[in-house]
Amino acid sequence: MHPAQDVVELILEDHRTLEDLLRLMRSTEADRSAALHDFAHLMIAHGEAERASVHPVLLTCFEDDDTVAHIETAHQEAVKILFALLRVRDLASAEGEWRLQQLACATGRHTDEQERTLVNRVRETLSRACREELGAGYARTRADLLAARCGSVAHVHRLVHATAPV
Repeated sequence: MHPAQDVVELILEDHRTLEDLLRLMRSTEADRSAALHDFAHLMIAHGEAERASVHPVLLTCFEDDDTVAHIETAHQEAVKILFALLRVRDLASAEGEWRLQQLACATGRHTDEQERTLVNRVRETLSRACREELGAGYARTRADLLAARCGSVAHVHRLVHATAPV
């Protein structure tokens, strides 16, 4: 049995791992394709686990739901960029480099904003026990999504088109 983990710690750990994977995708000495696929799986699992396990509770922490909606919109924009990058044949090409730069900027902005707003609000508002309960749900959802290889091109395609404007 694993010790209970605070949802904030889990979210921040994912953010640091995503940053590490972005660095690997920029390195000519790394397996950039493997790093991209690891990034895709973690990014999708992270975002979907937050949406399913954390965001409903966070709506009670804010007077309005604009903050959570804005975070979700920013994540969806990053998913669209990820999908475009996953479809690039050669990550070392000009298009691959450009898409990677777009992804790094979008995820960097999203992570920064999320850490300054949602993460701090969770720390201020929710008890440690509540954060650990949220952490258990988050970890379970995230693990299930990772096991299902949620960052596949086909799944990311479905996510992009399921939320596209009609």
